[in-house]
Amino acid sequence: MNLEVLCVIILSSIIFFYVILDGFNLGIGINYPFIKAKWEKSLVIKSSSTSPYTAVILLFFYGLTLLFAFPLAFVIIIKSLYIPLSFLLVGLILRYVALEFLIKYKSQLKIWDLIFIFGSYISSFFQGVSLGAFVQGIKVDKYIFNGEWLDWLSPFSIFIGFALVIGYGLLGSSWLIYKTENRTKRNMQHLARKFFSITLIMIVIVSIWTPFLHVDYFDKWFSVPRIYYVIPVPLLVLLSSIMCFKSLYKNDEIQPFLWSILLFLLSFIGLVISIYPNTIPPSLTMIETAASKKELKILIFGIVFLIPVFLTYKYLIYKKLS
Repeated sequence: MNLEVLCVIILSSIIFFYVILDGFNLGIGINYPFIKAKWEKSLVIKSSSTSPYTAVILLFFYGLTLLFAFPLAFVIIIKSLYIPLSFLLVGLILRYVALEFLIKYKSQLKIWDLIFIFGSYISSFFQGVSLGAFVQGIKVDKYIFNGEWLDWLSPFSIFIGFALVIGYGLLGSSWLIYKTENRTKRNMQHLARKFFSITLIMIVIVSIWTPFLHVDYFDKWFSVPRIYYVIPVPLLVLLSSIMCFKSLYKNDEIQPFLWSILLFLLSFIGLVISIYPNTIPPSLTMIETAASKKELKILIFGIVFLIPVFLTYKYLIYKKLS
């Protein structure tokens, strides 16, 4: 395994851990408008993240890793996705400010509920838009961004934005099934079944749509012999969907959340299969955008040191609040 591939694996892992650690928290905000009683809202807020700053830390860590591992890709991504990434950050900031007032200061003002909901929806939607715009491709000419400021705005990116909102809604409601009881749990089970049905439809649409964005994507999924290597992914999606459906209707507590995470993981793997080995789809590879070998070695050494520090921090926060 060369250093560039290792850095891509690290970046992919950071993004997936972000989805696990913060995706369901955003999903709690997406489910929040469907909760009416004040005591239920208070209970739901308390079941949110063990640390509301986890997402900020992971996104900051991802940005630094991308900058030092693939500096050219970092510059192009920032230039091409400046607008949706700005909305994403604004949404996260609004959400965390609202959480401070709702959790720490126990504010009863309705405005903080609305800001919490707005921030959750906006940040989730523009995460999806940014992802969709990245997957559909970024125009470059001689290693320089050559597109327009609104190239990110397309039917595909908008659809991915809505798909991620629904997907996070599934993660949030399935997490609340595990964390709540009685009427709240039944309400979340009802919502999770709806989110699951829509999520499944959207996964199917994205799976059909993505290979037709570029010829290379199509070849990676349907050319022989590659099709034999990638066919397990859709088969596992089918199996996970069946198991998630059963767990939701058998009233299991933790299984819906675990199967939902697996659906996210498999969907993420599918996108990685489509774009690999590019860091700027569809034209620039990780070799073309990577830093020098010496810089990559220093970066990987630093990451190996930081991962235990971050995991220790998460453990201490969880132990303190559990």
